[in-house]
Amino acid sequence: MSRVAIYDTTLRDGSQGEGVNFSLQDKLLLTRKFDELGIDFIEGGYPLSNPKDFEYFQAVRELTLKHAKVVAFGMTRRKNAPPETDTCLKALLDARTAVVTIVGKTWDFHVTQVLGTTLEENLRMIADSVSHCRSQGREVFYDAEHFFDGFRANPGYALKTLKAAAEAGATVVILCDTNGGTMPERVAEVVAEVKGSVSCEVGIHCHNDCELAVANTLAAVRAGATQVQGTMNGIGERCGNVDLVSVIANLALKYGRDVLVPGSLPKLTEASRYVYEIANMNFRSGQPFVGTSAFAHKGGMHTHAVAKDPATYEHITPDAVGNERRILVSELSGQSTILAKTTKYQLTHDKALMGKILNEVQNLENAGYEFEAAEASFDLLVKKAAGLYQPWFERLAYRVNIEADAVGTPITEATVKLRVGDLLQHTASEGDGPVNALDGALRKALTPSYPRLKELHLVDYKVRVVNPKEGTAARVRVVIESRDGTDVWGTVGVSENVVEASWLALADSIEFKLFKDLEEQR
Repeated sequence: MSRVAIYDTTLRDGSQGEGVNFSLQDKLLLTRKFDELGIDFIEGGYPLSNPKDFEYFQAVRELTLKHAKVVAFGMTRRKNAPPETDTCLKALLDARTAVVTIVGKTWDFHVTQVLGTTLEENLRMIADSVSHCRSQGREVFYDAEHFFDGFRANPGYALKTLKAAAEAGATVVILCDTNGGTMPERVAEVVAEVKGSVSCEVGIHCHNDCELAVANTLAAVRAGATQVQGTMNGIGERCGNVDLVSVIANLALKYGRDVLVPGSLPKLTEASRYVYEIANMNFRSGQPFVGTSAFAHKGGMHTHAVAKDPATYEHITPDAVGNERRILVSELSGQSTILAKTTKYQLTHDKALMGKILNEVQNLENAGYEFEAAEASFDLLVKKAAGLYQPWFERLAYRVNIEADAVGTPITEATVKLRVGDLLQHTASEGDGPVNALDGALRKALTPSYPRLKELHLVDYKVRVVNPKEGTAARVRVVIESRDGTDVWGTVGVSENVVEASWLALADSIEFKLFKDLEEQR
């Protein structure tokens, strides 16, 4: 089983994605997480581009990494200048990493129009840069930017750029589909041709502008590429880079290739969600392998079959990548769905209770509830029906006040009166809106008794009108998505009053978190 090296560029290429901005501490935390996962190479950034990347390469030396090698990224020397005086190459070497990656021009159009130099000088720039870094004891990877476009325009010259890097000492030349426009069959053809033309290993670096980055990467590996470059969750500029999550899972589980370190594949879901958390991004529920919907089953026929044998509707077992199976509850649900959802409570022998739960679900959905995205609320419903529910707090009253003048920003304040055990709590909080203010007041009242609520974060909030014919008096459904350091869950509330619907969903989220923490302690 041949090994494929995984090269992660989340910290550099991934940070170029819209809305993504990693602090220095974020980058160090991600470096440690990627090392734990078994990533082979972690590209830390471009040390000449900004002070944060420069500081990263100093700080990362203090980390004790078990497996991964940190890589510094930079460009070839400037045109018509010796490598010994080039500031970019000096910064690469000053980063003191064992491996450096140098990117250079492959497409003749870019050489003449962007660099403004000759094709021959570009070849010298590549060779001089690689050989200079090699002479300083560094292993060198060479990123051939826009390789597939360059190969289409001028295949002979594109190959010359790779040979210049390989002959100067690069151990891997990486073919970059920088514009993300190449088709999988073409990627396979070109990689196979390059393999027969250069003396070193070949890697692949794909962007996702045609939604083909994973397919292109797998095609390249099958054609002989031995290094894959990409980002966790596919974050990156424009449409993103190839998603290493899908690449790793497919290579390991579908092609039987050796990736990461032994036993680390079940950490894939955790690592994926950790990146979302650090990047302050919402999870993609439909993300293959690691998304919360990746192994979710809704229809009664599906859930009935899965209960007999999960292979009927699952291509792998969820725990192979650290994910879990979810049985969704809706009006389409039958007894088999309720049975599957309540297995952990050992209630399946009580068919009368199963029928009661199913009737309650269908009645609530008729009133506007939906439990597909609100499994935490369903979990609380089951606890209540089975007599397993004990309230964590009692709501006595709440009030939300919103004030605004003709030109000013609205000011929202919420007050909450709760009974928490023997304590009477009366708290107030201002917020950006009624939900934020209620959440603040609730936390003030509950956190002294339940300190782990500090881990709870609201990450999404949706409002939907249930019966639009009633106009402004219509019922609304509020769905809240919450998460802590390990899990994500949804809750739902329905009312003619949007604040009350929000309270119901918010209270469910808090109670689910408290039950979850209690069960983890047992």
